Amino acid sequence: MKRRTGQDRSITADWRPATLAVRGGTARSEFGETSEALFLTSGYSYDCAGDAAARFAGEQQGMTYSRLQNPTVEMLEHRIALLEGAEACRTMATGMAAMTAVLLCQLQQGDHVVAGRAAFGSCRWLVDTLLPKFGIATTTIDARDPQAFADAARAETKVFFFETPANPTMDVVDLKAVCDIARERGIRSVVDNAFATPALQRPMEFGADVTAYSATKMMDGQGRVLAGAVCGSEDFVTNTLLPFTRNTGPTLSAFNAWVVLKGLETLDLRIRRQSENALAVGRFLEGRVKRMLHPGLPSHPQHDLAMRQMDACGPIFAFEVEDRVQAHALLDALALVDISNNIGDSRSLMTHPASTTHYGVSAEARGEMGVTEGLLRLNVGLEDPADVIEDLDQALRQVGL
Repeated sequence: MKRRTGQDRSITADWRPATLAVRGGTARSEFGETSEALFLTSGYSYDCAGDAAARFAGEQQGMTYSRLQNPTVEMLEHRIALLEGAEACRTMATGMAAMTAVLLCQLQQGDHVVAGRAAFGSCRWLVDTLLPKFGIATTTIDARDPQAFADAARAETKVFFFETPANPTMDVVDLKAVCDIARERGIRSVVDNAFATPALQRPMEFGADVTAYSATKMMDGQGRVLAGAVCGSEDFVTNTLLPFTRNTGPTLSAFNAWVVLKGLETLDLRIRRQSENALAVGRFLEGRVKRMLHPGLPSHPQHDLAMRQMDACGPIFAFEVEDRVQAHALLDALALVDISNNIGDSRSLMTHPASTTHYGVSAEARGEMGVTEGLLRLNVGLEDPADVIEDLDQALRQVGL
């Protein structure tokens, strides 16, 4: 019993988030290892044929196949659920596998989804292209206005799907207002919380039904592996999500799960320091560029809302220069900050969304969501912020800013 306290909720209920991030979900083998064990196995053996039959029938506890269960992966799922304050979690191979699964597992022909128009490019592709192929109607709205969700909802609406803060425009959604509208109408709210993670924002505290993650980002935090996660009620994860993932197979590898487990141990430390660094860099850029989009700065139109529902605003923000030519020139002038479309890394990274992450989104949709030709997204890392500022300063001067 003592070896499995990280999965005993009667014990972990008293643990604070920093403790959960280090010890939550840990299950020790008979060897008593202190670090989580890495189980690299595709299958499991049984003492007898009857045990195999009983496990597949759900009459006996135990592993059957690593597409369904793996000890290392289960430790990660327990830990994320504890940090989220959720009853259950299911991990997946990538963040987009998580976003795809969380939508398709609960929707069918004739259903309707209301989605925030400001979203990661691949999430917009799901809403604009994939779901309609299966006869699922979608409506994209300005998620900054809760009334827009109410106005777009229909009798057949099953899901509200949105990001906050949104990628890359940093739109902030009023979680409580939107989730209240969903609950009143029997609609399930699905929140992409990848920019904040449960270390900075816990949507379920505001009434969200489901949260989804690219754990590739801040949860790993060092640009090493791909991973995704979905959190929700035990009923949703077991009876709605699991049948879909069991049979379609977007399985997270044990190695990647182990890496993310290690990343979670330092998540709180990293994301808070990177939030501080991002504020310092944002203050430097403000007034120097055409437009600044940082929820942590008072100039952001939703700054007060962000401060009410987030503990800090994270390492990512966006700003605008004149056009694509100037944006690309600024990127090319960087000496320290890397040109990269990843986020959540301990290294500072910058990208031009219109030509990378949102390249596959139509020009019309990019215009609606505010992804202009001059928009740049910056992930501020763990370097000394003074060095990042000096690099940005020399790059800005090279392009005449």
